Amino acid sequence: MPGKAYLNEISLSVPDHDIHGKFLEFAPALLKDDHSRALFRRVAARCQIEHRYSILQGHPAKDRLDYTGFYRRGAFPDTGTRMRYFQVHAFSLVREALVGLNLEVLKDDITHLILTTCTGFYAPGLDVEIVKHYGLKPSVERTIIGFMGCHAGMSALKLARHIVRSDKGARVLIVNLELCTLHLKETESVEHLLSFLIFADGCAASIVSNDPRGIELQSFTSSVMPDSGDQITWTIGDSGFDMQLSGRVPSTIAAGLPACLPTVLEGDGIDKFNHWAIHPGGRSILDAVRDGAGIPEKALSASRSVLRDFGNMSSATIMFVLKEIMRQGKGRGCGMAFGPGLTVESMLFQVQT
Repeated sequence: MPGKAYLNEISLSVPDHDIHGKFLEFAPALLKDDHSRALFRRVAARCQIEHRYSILQGHPAKDRLDYTGFYRRGAFPDTGTRMRYFQVHAFSLVREALVGLNLEVLKDDITHLILTTCTGFYAPGLDVEIVKHYGLKPSVERTIIGFMGCHAGMSALKLARHIVRSDKGARVLIVNLELCTLHLKETESVEHLLSFLIFADGCAASIVSNDPRGIELQSFTSSVMPDSGDQITWTIGDSGFDMQLSGRVPSTIAAGLPACLPTVLEGDGIDKFNHWAIHPGGRSILDAVRDGAGIPEKALSASRSVLRDFGNMSSATIMFVLKEIMRQGKGRGCGMAFGPGLTVESMLFQVQT
């Protein structure tokens, strides 16, 4: 019989620079008319985000976004420049997250490394840097989950569970690293600018093993909402990665969840679950899950808190939510994250400690 898998530890890091207020000041100037600027400000005021962090430091001048001039009006960087920034800054944020795991002590026990990212790529990449910097065994099995968007963190947990259940001696290190703020577009589209309003930089590092502490990873389910493939897209363009986040996503989630829920919850009712780890893709996404699944507002406290304090850090975000839930105490839980497809990745879990 396959063994059990547990998410033992989660360590988090964000950059030093809170860019949210500066972005709210700078972004309206990209829009072409007063009506668009007023619309942006109205929606931004309701986004329920107070802080978002970036590797880019905000500039005090109203007409400039960052100190380095990475984003200059009329001369936003090309894709190559953005990827060079990713390569320069990514590993330092990873190191900060790994400090909390005491990886120097655990390094000889790590058998697998899973890295998720959709915001930057280079090779040899972060996986190799981690192995070399911490002196992990050269036999460590490395897997990169790339370009899956916000639900990639859930996919990494699912893969780690498969590994640990098939090999009782496995100890899996997961690193979720996203530098979303490297992909701002110089655009006159209110919808595109509002999409960027929620995204931030962040990193999570975690350990999954058969050591029975933390969160037991019990089961996973994947569902694709019908006729929704164009609602979340992420493509590589000449001027960075192009995110398309349709305003229809919340209504699609709210309408589609009732059909998915019996499978996700394995036939149990929502009253059987103490914890709800919902990826905070934005205020309207959380509202849609609440309404579509029929869960109480108080069940979203961990997700609302992460959205308020950090914004949406793509694949790393669900780990921030699970860290909050670990603090809430024992109980059964359901997790959900959403991404291109429109895909719903879900998980049932049990908080042990």
